This record gives sequence, structure tokens and C-alpha cells, in this order.
Amino acid sequence: MTRGHPKKLPAVFFRSDIGTEPVRDWLVGPDLTDADRRVIGVDIATVEFGWPIGMPTCRAMGRGLFEVRSHLPQGRIARVLFSVHEGRMVLLHGFIKKASKTPADDLTIAQSRKKDIER
Repeated sequence: MTRGHPKKLPAVFFRSDIGTEPVRDWLVGPDLTDADRRVIGVDIATVEFGWPIGMPTCRAMGRGLFEVRSHLPQGRIARVLFSVHEGRMVLLHGFIKKASKTPADDLTIAQSRKKDIER
């Protein structure tokens, strides 16, 4: 990720019909530390500059969803679910992962937002 190299897949935040940006709100919210935010930001940038990219940073989740996989300080794990739309990485949903399997509710949220941007 050096200067002068263009992003292959620029990241943008999903914006709801009422103008909220849930992933941005999550990133600046109380659940994450500054160190957490830095790790997540670096991982998102790795995908932006390296797309297409696979494990361990990024994984396809099926149905057009992908996840950015971040290993945070204190052993926590974060995921940012995204889709690719019109040449951009649309950040749909972010969460702290607490189980080995991604919860269905989190996938449902991301899938619903993905449908919103495709209409």
C-alpha cells in the first residue's frame, strides 16, 4: 500500500434511506478502541489496494457478500461484511464476532442492505 498506487476497489459506507451510515457509526462507537479502529482500517485498506484478495484478510460468504477479517487486540475478532457494487467495496455491516460461525442475523442485515443498494 504505497502512495501512487490506486485503490483497485475503493471502500464506501452503505447509506440508509434516512442517511445513516451504520458501519461508520459502529467504527466510531464505544465498542471499539482506537487500536481496534486502526486494525480494521488497515485490513479494509488491504482489500482496497489488493483486490481480489483472499484469506486470511478476506473471505467470500456467498450470495455476493464478502467479509474483511480483523484480529483485534485482546483477542477479539471483528468482521466487516461488504459487497462489490459499481466498482466499489460497499461496507454493509460491522460487528464483533463472538462465535466461530457468523451469526445468521448479521448475514441477514448485510444481505438486506445489499439489496437496498442494488435497487
